[in-house]
Amino acid sequence: QVQLVESGGGLVQAGASLRLSCAASGSIYSISVMGWYREAPGKPRELVASIFSDSRTNYADSVKGRFTISRDNDKNTVYLQMNSLKPEDTAIYYCHANLRRRIQTLFSDYWGQGTQVTVFS
Repeated sequence: QVQLVESGGGLVQAGASLRLSCAASGSIYSISVMGWYREAPGKPRELVASIFSDSRTNYADSVKGRFTISRDNDKNTVYLQMNSLKPEDTAIYYCHANLRRRIQTLFSDYWGQGTQVTVFS
């Protein structure tokens, strides 16, 4: 059994900062990529940022320069530091991991339960 547990969402004013955390637990052998996606009402889920095991990162254009993703491989944890938040960042943020369990040979995708981020102007 693998779980991704997120924390750090909330209600903030535009211009404020939030830090999201996501810890993966269970019988994990290896994690390839971890990341954050978001889903706003009426919009499809989109990639916000991702980070590979070698620390390579990807960001959505809309968050470049404002959000920073980082990862602690020893703790199987990924973080998303969100600065200069805007109302359009309002969404449910989902943690994602592509990982291999100890009892498997293939990598699979896992998702957290989501955490709400609401930014008001």
